[in-house]
Amino acid sequence: MKAKVYVTLKESVLDPQGKAVQHAVATSGIFELKDARVGKYIELDLGNVDEAKARQKVEEMCQKLLANTVIEKYSIELVK
Repeated sequence: MKAKVYVTLKESVLDPQGKAVQHAVATSGIFELKDARVGKYIELDLGNVDEAKARQKVEEMCQKLLANTVIEKYSIELVK
């Protein structure tokens, strides 16, 4: 089983990387973006584990290691 984890800054937190992307796209003449947010994508190969245990363990990883829950939010997608 694989887990896909998406970590992004909470909406209330300023995203300087997102602003830089927004500005770069606008100044290149490609498109005028309303907003851009930058985050992290983490793919984990969990081996053979049942879905409930996988979700529990990935949730624990996110809380303790993968995300700074004070300023970041995360979502988990499990794929068999």
